[in-house]
Amino acid sequence: QVQLVESGGGLVQAGGSVRLSCAASGRTFNSYALGWFRQTPGKEREFVASISRGGQVTDYRDSVKGRFTISRDNAKNTVYLQMNSLKPEDTAVYYCAAKMSSVGVATRTFDYWGQGTQVTVSS
Repeated sequence: QVQLVESGGGLVQAGGSVRLSCAASGRTFNSYALGWFRQTPGKEREFVASISRGGQVTDYRDSVKGRFTISRDNAKNTVYLQMNSLKPEDTAVYYCAAKMSSVGVATRTFDYWGQGTQVTVSS
């Protein structure tokens, strides 16, 4: 099992940037594909980005392609989400997620979740 703790959220102006971090516990971090999701009140949680266990394969929802970048540092047991050119519609609670996975797979379904971090983009 893996435990996930997000950090880095906050208030930012439209057009600005934020980097989210997610630190994971456990000694098998590099066995997990990792991802980011987001949720706003009254809506379902939606997929944002994912990365394979080795970091070679990534996947993004269309609305964030070219603006967001997911990366991971297996030596630090941490996954990141760099968010640039932020828009008010990016405002949400962002969740980190993990799933034990095969090599080269960037999945959109996950088994483990963090508690979330709020990102608010003002216009």
